[in-house]
Amino acid sequence: MSEVRVIPVSGIPELEQGDDLGALLAARCELQDGDVVVVAQKAVSKVEGRVVSLVGVEPSPRALELAGEEDPRHVEVILRESARVVRARPPLLISETPHGFVCASAGVDASNAPGPDLLVLLPVDPDASAVRLRARLRELTGRDVGVIVSDSFGRPWRQGTTDVAIGTAGIEPLRDLRGVRDRAGYELRSTQIAVADELAGAAELVLGKVRGIPAAIVRGVDVRGEGTARDLVLPAERSLFP
Repeated sequence: MSEVRVIPVSGIPELEQGDDLGALLAARCELQDGDVVVVAQKAVSKVEGRVVSLVGVEPSPRALELAGEEDPRHVEVILRESARVVRARPPLLISETPHGFVCASAGVDASNAPGPDLLVLLPVDPDASAVRLRARLRELTGRDVGVIVSDSFGRPWRQGTTDVAIGTAGIEPLRDLRGVRDRAGYELRSTQIAVADELAGAAELVLGKVRGIPAAIVRGVDVRGEGTARDLVLPAERSLFP
């Protein structure tokens, strides 16, 4: 294994719907073949217009019930972005999104929104977002890179959040080691490594919530391959928890 580097991509202006994110990134970094470009979900959502205003949102009775001291309009947007509510302790909601992600507030967030009374939603299809961004970077730079769209998730039974991959392109998101033997000759029977999540977590060390850096390059790890972030979602039939 060679040295692994995580390089922040700075100088990106506040993003708006329709901005060419690929061009902005390509102009501010020198990519190499095999790099993985990790982009914060909010950057992707903003350029794709996944921002909603609370003005005019009419909260449903369910939103009013679950809001507690939270703005019920905010809760209403969360419910609209949820395939189901997994757990509720008002005003906290743990929801499953249409993508299959189980996360706080269905990924709906007011932090780093472009203005007051605005909420940022998850991309409609984060894997497709990653595919488009990868193609744009290749068009502009000629480099064969992987792309991860990342977001911060909490974890059951662990405090604190860590970034995970919600969209991928050009990388092997889940490395399957089943059938491989370790140094002692033991055959691994269940080991699968969430490579995309590990890279997203590494990139978050230079991104952060308040630094204004929406992307980073992870260099020195060869993870080229095929797959999508949906490969990382545990099938319901294998889950030990409802």
